[in-house]
Amino acid sequence: MLSLRQIEALVWIAQLGTFERAAARLNTTQSAISKRMNELEATVGFALFDRSQRGSKLTQRGEEVLEIARKMLELRDEVAAIKSGSRAGIQRRVRIGVTELTAITWLPQLIFAIQGRFPGITIDLEVSSSRTLYESLQSGQLDIIVCPDVANETNVKTVHLANVDFGWMEKPGFTGQHRILPLQELVSYPLLLQGGRSGAGSHLAKWLLSERLVFERVLITDSLMAVVGMTVSGLGISHVPRLCFKHLIDDGRLRVIETKPLLPEIPYVAIFRQDHPSQFIGSLAELMRELCDFSESLAEP
Repeated sequence: MLSLRQIEALVWIAQLGTFERAAARLNTTQSAISKRMNELEATVGFALFDRSQRGSKLTQRGEEVLEIARKMLELRDEVAAIKSGSRAGIQRRVRIGVTELTAITWLPQLIFAIQGRFPGITIDLEVSSSRTLYESLQSGQLDIIVCPDVANETNVKTVHLANVDFGWMEKPGFTGQHRILPLQELVSYPLLLQGGRSGAGSHLAKWLLSERLVFERVLITDSLMAVVGMTVSGLGISHVPRLCFKHLIDDGRLRVIETKPLLPEIPYVAIFRQDHPSQFIGSLAELMRELCDFSESLAEP
């Protein structure tokens, strides 16, 4: 069986360069250190040291084991600190993924709130498309994500955050229409659309299919801000959040195209894996529900 005594010996041999120095550091004998390494090699099933070389040189696979060994000792020290009461607050790393809409609206408030509520937390952040974030969550590269509801596996839990109101937008005068338009009249105009890996784009595509609407010309991009920028420039009509870009409507750079029927709202959720339960991640999802606000953009297209 692998033991922390073996792991500790490996780390000190690598750090001090010889079995003899490691034995002195650990207040034991060189033969005891050699025995620990023989036992460790028998456990892992391969040589940790290159015995064709002078000194205590690790093999390539030995270097890989060394990196894991260092992490194991760090975890041991953290547990000891918790036991002694010397560890202040939660010391951990959380990996959060969000789509562009969250990044340009309430993400800063979330980061500040996490840092204030959980001192010592380290945050790794990824901003990407919904599908990419979901794949990273399933592969274990992210702990929690915020995106339109795209979950379809039973091993995840979703926490509803908000329904976001999307609308058809144009540069004023692009369509030349100021009346409520039947949706069928929109399909002759170029559509600026977020791609299939976008949750919002996927929701729209499914809805258009249910309404049997096919646009004649579609320009696809992964970026929400690119869609808004191209709409402002007059390259086509788009499907974007109303409140988030209200400032562009108010200053006359965008106009809402009123249609019949109305577009459905898109549900945004926090998603995390429930097959790896964590009270902290559950608390983080509730904090997201408390803070989420998709109504004001921090960025200009």
